[in-house]
Amino acid sequence: MRIQKHIPNIFTLSNLSCGLIAILLAFQAHLHLAGTFIIIGLFFDFFDGLLARIFKVSGDFGKQLDSLADLISFGVAPSIIVFQLIFKIENGNYLTQSNNWIDLFQTISPFIALMIPIFSALRLAKFNIDTNQSSNFIGIPTPANALFFIAFPFILQYQEDSFITDYINNSYFLVFATIFMCLLMISNIKLFSFKLKSLKWKENKIPYLFILISIILLFKFLFVAIPIIILLYPVISLIKKQNEIQS
Repeated sequence: MRIQKHIPNIFTLSNLSCGLIAILLAFQAHLHLAGTFIIIGLFFDFFDGLLARIFKVSGDFGKQLDSLADLISFGVAPSIIVFQLIFKIENGNYLTQSNNWIDLFQTISPFIALMIPIFSALRLAKFNIDTNQSSNFIGIPTPANALFFIAFPFILQYQEDSFITDYINNSYFLVFATIFMCLLMISNIKLFSFKLKSLKWKENKIPYLFILISIILLFKFLFVAIPIIILLYPVISLIKKQNEIQS
């Protein structure tokens, strides 16, 4: 039992290690490799909670450790990726003398990416003290936000002819997407949960339909589907809530 107690924490620390490796790779401009390690970190993040429930060893220490690891892997690491994307678009210009609004934008735009870990920290702190999020999420979770952004280097690497490539290569779009997603993280939008109480279709129509739509989109659009799926999550949640109010 003593060994089992530490297994979830080992998975949490593995998630943290993946995040640290992703940061180092992102600093070296290996962005899709950095994204790969963030995805590996996502698997560790999923299994640490699952194992904690299986071994019945969940507690405040594991919860806080998980949040600290998530901040690094799904907050800091994707922010460096976005920083590098904007930095490359602006031809490596930042911390330069600004003579007009365009120069000013080039100077500050890469640093907008730092909003991601800042708002991730707010999101995680809110999650840790909010008892209303035990069965549902309120606001986009940090792993989902990370997936949204790490999809970009994969698209540039493997689907450079896709319709979204021009947007990813536009610093104004990246700045807008960063601000928008950060606001979604701390929003009060109640998202439906994947913690199913049963496997019955009638009780889980929305999660099942969302998973089915996601699989279809992934097969059809590959990496391009990832940001679309992440944005569909709050949209479908809002539609679900509206239908519940009307009924």
